[in-house]
Amino acid sequence: MSHPQPLPLPPFAHDKAYLHQLLSHRNRFPASAAEVDAAIAQAFVRNVAILVVDMCGFSRITQSHGIIHFLAMIHQMEQAARPAIEGNGGQVVKQEADNVFAVFSTAEQALEAALDTLRALHAMNAVLPPERALHISAGIGYGPSLVIADEDLFGAEMNCACKLGEDVATAGQILLTAAAHAALPAGRYACAPAHYQVSGLDLTAHLFEDCLYERPLGEPPGS
Repeated sequence: MSHPQPLPLPPFAHDKAYLHQLLSHRNRFPASAAEVDAAIAQAFVRNVAILVVDMCGFSRITQSHGIIHFLAMIHQMEQAARPAIEGNGGQVVKQEADNVFAVFSTAEQALEAALDTLRALHAMNAVLPPERALHISAGIGYGPSLVIADEDLFGAEMNCACKLGEDVATAGQILLTAAAHAALPAGRYACAPAHYQVSGLDLTAHLFEDCLYERPLGEPPGS
């Protein structure tokens, strides 16, 4: 008769090594799946807003100016996005190639961070030559997500935010999932409903159009 195996103890919350230990335990002892799943949910699942920022024009810019030129532009974009994210209470979870992934407590914080990033890039572009102009698109999701501190994040809303920000939105656009739009405070933002099919998924989204209040530092991007 086999005896239940004790679960690994967490070194600290949201640690990737702890997640790997739990998943390994789950695979070795299938009977403990429910207990492991509960431990993973307790340690890693958070109700967050997710912002995915994608830099536009990779193929065109690298073909005409080379990869090093584009890498320098990515660095400059990150310098604009990170302060906007942190200034709105967010945390950058990871940066991959020309994408920045961040989490926030509220959908409004994520949207404001995207708007602040666009505004910062607009100011940069005013003094940059055309071949160095910086343009981004953004996707925002909201809901329970598995967050690994400073490493990665997973979940349905993360997946949808990625598809909206990377595959659907064009330069200067911010697209929100239905859940993220529903989590915004009423009467503060104008968004247009939109429907997309991406990778076999039917996505109901909302395209940000305008702020319905006066932003303290000037006009919102795209106004």
